[in-house]
Amino acid sequence: MIWLLTKIPFLIELIFNGVYILLYSLRKFKQLPFGWNGDLIDNIIAGFSWIVPIILFITLILHYLSNDKIEDFFRKYVFSILIFVPLVITWGDVEFAYWLSIVHLLFSVLTFYDLNVQPKTKYQNAIDEKKVSLNLKKIPFSSAQIVVLSFGIFITIMTFLLMLPISGAGGNIISFIDALFMVTSATCVTGLATISVKSDLTVFGQLVLLACMQIGGLGVMTLSASVGILLGREMPMKERLVMQDLVSAYDLESLLELVLDILKYTLAIEFGGAVILTLSFLYDGFEFGTALYMGIYHSISAFCNAGITLFDNNLESFTTNSTISFTISFLIIFGGIGFTVLRDFSRVIVEKKSLKNLEVHSKVVLLTSIMLIGAGTVIIFFGEFLNSLDGYSLWEKFTISFFQSVTTRTAGFNSIPLINFHTYVIFFMILLMFIGASPASTGGGIKTSTFAIMIQSIITTMKGHSRVEFFNRRISESLVVRAVAISIISMIVVTFFVFMMMKVEPEQTFLTIMFEVVSAFGTVGLSLGITPYLSVSGKLLITLLMFIGRIGPLTLFLAIGEQKVSKGKIEYPEGQIMIG
Repeated sequence: MIWLLTKIPFLIELIFNGVYILLYSLRKFKQLPFGWNGDLIDNIIAGFSWIVPIILFITLILHYLSNDKIEDFFRKYVFSILIFVPLVITWGDVEFAYWLSIVHLLFSVLTFYDLNVQPKTKYQNAIDEKKVSLNLKKIPFSSAQIVVLSFGIFITIMTFLLMLPISGAGGNIISFIDALFMVTSATCVTGLATISVKSDLTVFGQLVLLACMQIGGLGVMTLSASVGILLGREMPMKERLVMQDLVSAYDLESLLELVLDILKYTLAIEFGGAVILTLSFLYDGFEFGTALYMGIYHSISAFCNAGITLFDNNLESFTTNSTISFTISFLIIFGGIGFTVLRDFSRVIVEKKSLKNLEVHSKVVLLTSIMLIGAGTVIIFFGEFLNSLDGYSLWEKFTISFFQSVTTRTAGFNSIPLINFHTYVIFFMILLMFIGASPASTGGGIKTSTFAIMIQSIITTMKGHSRVEFFNRRISESLVVRAVAISIISMIVVTFFVFMMMKVEPEQTFLTIMFEVVSAFGTVGLSLGITPYLSVSGKLLITLLMFIGRIGPLTLFLAIGEQKVSKGKIEYPEGQIMIG
């Protein structure tokens, strides 16, 4: 009986709401088959708009009957309840019922798998664990391939959402190229834009990008696993292995705890940032509703290192606003140092230990990040002291320099026009963008730890030593090789796309193209003003590059070229090659 109750609600909603969505879509986009009575279809649609809340109410009742505990019901179907309430308030509104029906039906489809999961006994779970080692060989996709597919599928879905008439301001439909570019930019937390988020998108369209930023920042696989855990579903071993690669967990035992910590840190930091930014916007004269919306939007955009704003001139209107500048800066830093570092740092604080007790990874990331932020601040401060920063007070110059140094590596916000910067300052910013954020973070680039290992390996070679060490800890040779591979592959990718962009955008200068390409690869989002004027080919190239930069070039190449290991292991004799 319980098994039947879990199937009936989905079937009822699929039939009734599916028909309603289909008919209204055909009518809305003027695609009704020839000979159909338009007035009759309109009457049917109007009738369905009154039936939709009743159908949702029936499904909620059936779901309630299929759950033993009321707390389990609220935990699993709180989203359905949140959809049901506005449906009742706006009962009979055809347009409102249509969009909410689409959202809820999509949610029902995505969660149908969870409804099909039958509870297992301890004996069955024990048997499943024993079969894991055998079943892993039958996994059709590698971890790298699953990561690529998850991002690709999500971007495809959200692109079509952004192309809906409800997303474009004034009913205008966003073109496929611009929608794909913007969704990829938001999902890959880049921030480059070919259209105006403020002027060309409705609130619905802006929320689509906000969802892309949040999910893209956390990672599609990370969020799906987190939701699964909150719904009470046990994570399969295959999904654990994918997640281990995605969030850089050191072992499977700490993976579930790390995923929950990711959600906890994200919500806590974004909430704090939203409160401060809301108060700042209120102080600047915005109404409470507008200030709250902008505070939440920019807090998520900053923590996810996305760099997308609700202003046409980015944050240039708040150049001298220290509160907004430093709040955005620290949100970017928290999002960019990585969840493993946040977790390790919070552990040290809670246990009241010295910073010396931090893991080696955390020490390397924090030290490298501080040095890069400091170097960027100094270069911008003195390089632009009498140029772009001329006319500002000493404190304002420092604030602008610090803000631009922080955001250049990962986020893509700007508080002053970059087109006026000196060429050598722009070149240094390109280097910062190429390095990017840290592993298991919301940012891109080759990562700070990779850069640190490369520098340390150079120092080790110059000293005549054979082992790379950090803080009295030896770094494995395989890790050094991986860092070298990531750096070289990234250079090759950037070089290739610079060459291609010079071919399809001949009217642009080398510096602006180089800046645009590295910004896209590092998922930064800064631009020297050429993004809206790119050709279709240029937009497609930058879109592809943002995707590569978010998932990582090494992950992409592994997804494309990874082969199954042969059963027989052959070890060849050592060969000598002269270098240097």
